[in-house]
Amino acid sequence: MFAGKRPENLGEKHGRLAACPARPNCVSSQASAAWQRVRPLQLWGEPRAAMNRLKRVINNMSGTALADENDHYLHFECASKLLGFVDDLEFLCDTDDQVIHVRSASRLGYSDLGLNRKRVENIRRKFELA
Repeated sequence: MFAGKRPENLGEKHGRLAACPARPNCVSSQASAAWQRVRPLQLWGEPRAAMNRLKRVINNMSGTALADENDHYLHFECASKLLGFVDDLEFLCDTDDQVIHVRSASRLGYSDLGLNRKRVENIRRKFELA
């Protein structure tokens, strides 16, 4: 119902995910603003296996759908149960720094009441245990 239009700036460009807009509805491990920054996921093991493990973790979450992927990038659309608001969740594997960068952003609205940050931290916990 409130899916919004998929942003055109998603994806990896020169080793980076899109910058967060100046609204409190986006978090990223590559954000320049401290209030939007989250830690990247630690990359351990073979990168392709780590990305597959991450994909399994997210596919087991309700309301998520894989929208795009390649060997080093994943994009999921996460729909809320109530009203169907959609957030874009992206991951970028950085083998040089041994991390998986993450960005989670709401398509609509101004504030997400901390939902994107909570989602990323929940994924981090599940990924570390997988």
